[in-house]
Parts: sequence; C-alpha cells; structure tokens
Amino acid sequence: MSSMTAPRPLPIRCADCPIRYRAVCSPCDEGELQELERIKSYRTYEAGETIAWAGEKLSLVGSVVEGVAMLSSTLADGRRQMVGLLFPSDFLGRPGRESVSYDAVAATRVTFCMFQKREFERLITRTPRIERRLLEMTLDDLDAAREWMVLLGRKTAREKIATLFVIMARREATMHDQPAGDGLRFPLYISREAMADYLGLTIETVSRQISSLRREGVFTLEGNRTVQIHDLARLIEEAGDDADGGLAN
Repeated sequence: MSSMTAPRPLPIRCADCPIRYRAVCSPCDEGELQELERIKSYRTYEAGETIAWAGEKLSLVGSVVEGVAMLSSTLADGRRQMVGLLFPSDFLGRPGRESVSYDAVAATRVTFCMFQKREFERLITRTPRIERRLLEMTLDDLDAAREWMVLLGRKTAREKIATLFVIMARREATMHDQPAGDGLRFPLYISREAMADYLGLTIETVSRQISSLRREGVFTLEGNRTVQIHDLARLIEEAGDDADGGLAN
C-alpha cells in the first residue's frame, strides 16, 4: 500500500461496523471478531490518492469501510483501462500473492479496515470460515469480471452507460439493505473522465449518453453528483440485460 497516508485509528468496533454482515469477516463469531480487533488498523485516502501500484509488494490487505476505489491497468504507452470498482465491504489484496495486479486509486475519500498481510494469512489458516468467505468473494469477483468482458466487448455506448448505472444502483441498494427500484438515490462516485476510462469511451460520448438518458426521464442528476433513478426497468432494458438484470431486490 502507498506510504503516503499513515494509519488512522477509527472508533469502530467490529460488532458495530457498517460492513459487518457483508465483508470478509461476516461469518466470524465473537472470539474471531476479537482477534480481528487486535490486528486491524484503519487507513484513509483522499480522492485521487494512490492506494497501491500494480506490481507493488503488498504488506497490507483489507476491506473498504467507506467510499469507493478504482482499479485500473496502465499500458506501456500511457493508456489506462479501469477494470473494477471497490465499494464498501469489497476486499483489496489476495492472501498468498505477493503483489497487487492493478493500480488502486481512491475515487472518493475512502477508508479501509487493514490487516498486516502475513498476520491475516496466519489467521485464515486457523479460521476456515474466513477462508471460505474470502473464496466466495473471489468467485463473485470472477463473475463480475466475466460480465465486464461482455460489456466492453459487445455492448454499445448507451448500453455501457446504462449498465454502469445499474451496477451502482445495485451496490447502493445492497449497502443500505433496501430494495432496488424507482426513487433510489445514490452518489455518482466517479467522474465522467473515470467513466470513459472504465467503459472504453470518450468523455464526450459519456456526456452525450448520460444527457440522453436524463432527457428521456430514466434518471436525474442532482447537482451533477447525485443520481435518482426514475425508471429502473427502463434502465435495465437500456443496459441490454434480461428482465431481472441481475438486480437483487
């Protein structure tokens, strides 16, 4: 992890943590939570700050508690492709691997619950429930990566924008344990430039497609930073997905 930001202890007990029932620690019993309390620390990164560089040797792993981070890959000629977003409860780093595969940058002010990598690796060998949960989350990441291959390879610009908004709506609903439907509001966590990188589009195309969906009443943007969904079924249809759109209610 980048050394630019020093650990900042936060007064959050594991039992009171907002990601307690979704993160890697979700299956832990009281004794296991106490052990995690002993080895955890918090780090906060400001928007735009690098959390980790691709190829950097990792000494820390951990879960997003608040905020959103972007994962990206930079080619030799400087071109950048975003490959994922980390939302609250998502895990950064892979036990058993020495380095991270992608650049990780804070999209918003983001706080991680961090563990020394070696100590966490020793813990999961003694705690099969954490190991199983980490495997579940890794398989979820694999499913998301396969879906993203379809988005980048086959979808139109309009479908890409709609899909990104569906993804953000789904995660917002999950984070707050609420139904995903019309009226859902959530922050627009990433800039249009970041969306262009993420989707393989130009900024102009991103702006044009967002404006088109707004004019048609699918959603509105409050102050250009808060999205309110008015017609979720239409948004899913525009994303080119099936009737369910993979959206859990």
